[in-house]
Amino acid sequence: MSRFGSGLLRFIYGLYALPVFAALLVAATLTALLLPGLELRRRATRFFARLGLAALLIRLRVSGLSRLPGGSCVVVANHASYLDGIVMKAALPPRFSFVIKQEARAAPLLGFLLRRIGSEFVDRSSQGGRQRDARRMMRRAAEGHSLVFFPEGTFATEAGLRRFHTGAFATAAWAGVPVVPSIIHGARRALPNRAVVPRPGVITVEVLGPLAPADHGASAQALRDEARRQIAERLEEPDLLQP
Repeated sequence: MSRFGSGLLRFIYGLYALPVFAALLVAATLTALLLPGLELRRRATRFFARLGLAALLIRLRVSGLSRLPGGSCVVVANHASYLDGIVMKAALPPRFSFVIKQEARAAPLLGFLLRRIGSEFVDRSSQGGRQRDARRMMRRAAEGHSLVFFPEGTFATEAGLRRFHTGAFATAAWAGVPVVPSIIHGARRALPNRAVVPRPGVITVEVLGPLAPADHGASAQALRDEARRQIAERLEEPDLLQP
């Protein structure tokens, strides 16, 4: 009976959650279309991200926002779920641009919304594309933009922290801006890989202290290794690079 009851409740929740999420995506996209100015569009999208999580019965808790530098910085976070982008959009101030794989540009509605809020798309399919986009990210950071990267690049069903790509850290080292390691707890449970319907619960974002390039020899590799070490220490998942 309990198994049947649990399945029935999940089915009912799915009937509620999917249309509500779709409606909020449409509303956010229309709002981004109509609002003038990037700052207003980002603020509105942050509101819809928070509203969407609340509508899905997911409580968001954020700690350490006061550790964010006032100027340009590069935030890096672990990546475990399709919810991660929504979670970080809801958690961080509106000034952040998200660095997203090029394929997302073509997604219906979502791609348009991401473009309207100033997301940065990167091409991972060719070396030339990667190098061109890496130079563009460096220029953005040097011009004062704050960026959010998921340096694992992707996620899978297996829990654990994967290898970090160097792009986010090369951007910070070249521009001379801090790297801010951040940890997303609970997103994998809320929406595992290949799942369609999320689970109600709690997702926590923990912002750690900034890492200044000057303190790490301005080395992208040193910044990457230190940021990954700090995230791995506090993330309640295995470190998949450990034997």
